[in-house]
Amino acid sequence: MSLSNSETNSVITLTDRNFHQEVLTSSQPVLVDFWAPWCGPCRLVAPMVESLAIEFAGQVKVGKLNTDQFDHFATQYHIQAIPTLLIFKDGQAVDEVVGIVPKAELAAKLRATLEQPHTSRAA
Repeated sequence: MSLSNSETNSVITLTDRNFHQEVLTSSQPVLVDFWAPWCGPCRLVAPMVESLAIEFAGQVKVGKLNTDQFDHFATQYHIQAIPTLLIFKDGQAVDEVVGIVPKAELAAKLRATLEQPHTSRAA
């Protein structure tokens, strides 16, 4: 199974091995869903996240990060409750949603992020 952002596998499974490449150095904005298997609200958010991955394919990457397996990312990004959705742009977290929100609200945040100019990073 490939970790590509295609329609057959539109949500990337994020790990220690690919977080830097897929999120921090991505040329596209990235929506990261911080979740855990035991989290009921996370299961409710999952279909919306998958739908947004298809809707924004080619514009925004979408990934899921299991906080039980990779809790150091939750600590690093100050995740205190799940589900938490962070939007990254140019390697920085630029927006956050905690809990369950309507799909339209999250889509609006993604559109707003796409409209923001890229920031240049020093090489």
